[in-house]
Parts: sequence; C-alpha cells; structure tokens
Amino acid sequence: MKEANFLVQEIEQGERLDKFLSSKYKDLSRSYIQKLIMENMVTVNGRSGKANYKVKRDDLIKVIIPEARTPEIKAVEMELEIIYEDESILVVNKAPGLLVHPVPGQEENTLVNALLAYSDSLSGINGVKRPGIVHRLDKDTSGAIVVAKNDLSHRKLVEEFKERDVLKIYHTIVKGNLPHNEGVIDAPIGRDPRERKKMAVTDRNSKEAISHFKVLDRFENYTYLEVKLETGRTHQIRVHLSYLGYPILGDEKYGRSKKNKLPVQRQLLHAYILGFKHPLSGEWMEFKAPLPEDFKSVLKILKKT
Repeated sequence: MKEANFLVQEIEQGERLDKFLSSKYKDLSRSYIQKLIMENMVTVNGRSGKANYKVKRDDLIKVIIPEARTPEIKAVEMELEIIYEDESILVVNKAPGLLVHPVPGQEENTLVNALLAYSDSLSGINGVKRPGIVHRLDKDTSGAIVVAKNDLSHRKLVEEFKERDVLKIYHTIVKGNLPHNEGVIDAPIGRDPRERKKMAVTDRNSKEAISHFKVLDRFENYTYLEVKLETGRTHQIRVHLSYLGYPILGDEKYGRSKKNKLPVQRQLLHAYILGFKHPLSGEWMEFKAPLPEDFKSVLKILKKT
C-alpha cells in the first residue's frame, strides 16, 4: 500500500476531488482515480470522499493506492510502418491515436505491445512497461519515433536528446493566417496555474522553450506550417501556437473551439523529420515519416477551396 496526504491550497479550492487528484497523480487515469474513490481509498478530513466533491482550502485529502503487481505486457500483432531498422535501432512512423506505452486503464494496443510482437530485442532500461522507448509522442500526434534495441543504444540516444543534439521537425495545420512566413517563438512553458493537467506559457516554475516555424502553404483561414524544435517541452508546439493565437486544427485541449468544419478527429501534428547520430557508428542520420491519410485528406480539401 502507498499512502499520501494532500492539504488543499487556496488556488486549488473549488476543484472536483477527482480532478484535484488527477493533478497530483499524472500517471493515473481519471477513471482509475474515480475507482479508488468508489472503493473508499480516498478520504476528505477523515470521511469517505465523492468524485464530484468540490475541495475546500485546508481540506486534508488522504489517498491509499494498493500495490499493483506489475502486469506482464502482452505482445500484440499490429501493423507497424518501419522506416528504418538495424541491429541497434528501429525508426517507426507512429500512427495517430496510438499510445506509445501502456498506462493504467490501457495495458494493450500501444506501440510497446506492437514492438514486443515485432522484435525480440528491445532495451530494458525504461522498465517492463517501456522497453525500447527513448522518447515519446502524444497519443494523437503521428510520425517518426526512434526505438532502442539494446541498452547501450538507449543510453547514447537519451544523451543526444538531453543535449539537444536531435533534429525534430514537425508538420501541422493551424487555424488562422500567420502574418509572417517564418519566425521564432521564445516563450517559457510550465504547468498551467489554473488547470494543472495543461501546460501554458508562463513565468511561474517554467522552463525555456524555443520553436522555429516556417509557412509551407496558405489557405483561407488556415496555414500549413513546419515547426522545428530547439527545446522539447511537454506539448511545446501545441502550447506555443495556441499562445500566438493560431491553435492546431483539431486540438481540443489547447484550441479555443471544439467546432471544426473539416473532417478532423485529432490534433493535426506530425513528426515529419527525426535526425540524430547513430548510437554505435556516430553517423548522422535523418528520417522522414510520410504524412498519414487523415492529414493528407485535409490538405487535399484545403487546396481545393
């Protein structure tokens, strides 16, 4: 059993209990937290809590999380688009809607499950739930991701990401028409002080974040962009473009409106180019991940209008 106590701060009062706890446990799904509440594993000032309870300043929230046995991660046969493979690494064009690794509530049908079925050689540094995983892409972000097939390759690739020696270029479509053909967004990113599960441009407990953008095409009310990351903060491109006033098409988290006239089911963000030094040979390598069908179909529609 793991126990934790939280004292509600003034800035947090008024939040639902389940939402409050979601901000404290980033790796737990809201549904799992609600399950803990239903099973009387959460108390408020010594009494059983309810998911919709609005927390008050100085409430004492006690949480008990049962020790979960580490489940065996299943290998699941899934179609993978392999861009490159050798004895040390794999580069995959991740499909949109695919989680990179298992999380509570979804232990199957992730990239890791597919990798276990595809390869019997994956690094083990990141533990049983994340074999081979060096970096991540959001569930609804598609594109190039590198996977380590042994621990030596894993360590060297992680160091490249840490030292910002990796080339990361994305393609996206945003709402609105940017006034400039290219530019730099230099704005620090941290947790949104008003909504802790989101990121925001803020000076409070933030880190440097720099994105370079270039216009690839213009349409009525939309712009097709290439974005190069200089830093790699959580949701960086989504936050920066929303901050400028040009949210990514389909981004319900950072967009200002959930209504779209176009057939979009996710944020149209694609990791188009990934470049790095090969972990063994030291040779510089760059890989392009072809755009997925949903992205191409939206571009086709926009070019006709």
